[in-house]
Amino acid sequence: MAPIAITPPAVEAKSQPAFPTSQAAPVDPSNIGTKRKIICFSDFDGTIFMQDTGHILFNAFGCGTERRQQLDEQIHSGERSFRDVSEEMWGSLDVPFDDGFEVMKKALEIDVDFKTFHQFCINNEIPFNVISAGLKPVLRRVLDHFLGEENSKHIDIVANDATISSDGSQWKPVWLHDTELGHDKAKSINDFKDSARLESDDGTIPMIIFIGDGVSDLPAAREADVLFARRGLRLEEYCKENSLPYIPFDTFADIQREVIKIAKIDDEKTKGKGLPSNFNPRANMWRRASSKKNVPLFAAMTPKEEKVFIWPETFSELKPVAENVPVAA
Repeated sequence: MAPIAITPPAVEAKSQPAFPTSQAAPVDPSNIGTKRKIICFSDFDGTIFMQDTGHILFNAFGCGTERRQQLDEQIHSGERSFRDVSEEMWGSLDVPFDDGFEVMKKALEIDVDFKTFHQFCINNEIPFNVISAGLKPVLRRVLDHFLGEENSKHIDIVANDATISSDGSQWKPVWLHDTELGHDKAKSINDFKDSARLESDDGTIPMIIFIGDGVSDLPAAREADVLFARRGLRLEEYCKENSLPYIPFDTFADIQREVIKIAKIDDEKTKGKGLPSNFNPRANMWRRASSKKNVPLFAAMTPKEEKVFIWPETFSELKPVAENVPVAA
């Protein structure tokens, strides 16, 4: 059982590479007066914050850095599913929520321009949604701390829930989707797309923007009309390798400038009616491809690295362990 109060272990406040600092003048967060509805989805760890909230907790209060790295490798090799490994990681924690958060807030670093971008979204009535494989209570607490509760409440979080005992001895994820991933980001975006379309009287399709940094963001990224990838990280590398259209960014100020440009171009071309000027025609294909019946038809068109994320039940089967294999002395 975890103690009621603990002395947090020493944690280097900014142990991960720091976010780039803004070089250009600040961007005006005022209303830009365009007509089309825009909806933003963003990853959390590595995108809004450079550090990973779960890793901070696991390293300090759970399985530890070495075991966590071993578990990460088991996911990458296909030996175990993301969901299975995540349950072990979260289950290894033995710390009250408040004490764990004290360590997290010292280790986390928010993008230097995110607060201004968030205000821009509020001023322009752009829904901003965090879409993450992390735990919703953790992410909400972090946003409340760094943004303030009044601003944080404008951000919806699409993530797995959790039950956490009062003494911190039990952390159990409550999975959003019944898949090997636990949270299917692409499904969440498509659900939101369908909802937004139903709310529109004239059938206008909103412009979907996705912001991310890693390979786990790929399924959601392919469902977006506009994709922003943090410069120098795995998502950008993958986009280059596979000729996937994207816009690189260093800070959220870069994203804000580009969103303003894109929105104004769309307004000139469409007056906010019908399809966005940069509508992604592949989105419908990937929505259909999410059906297990269509796996054979679309599998050949899907890069190998993505299959496990798009069809987890089909492509993330655990590798069988050979029995009675002699071990060399």
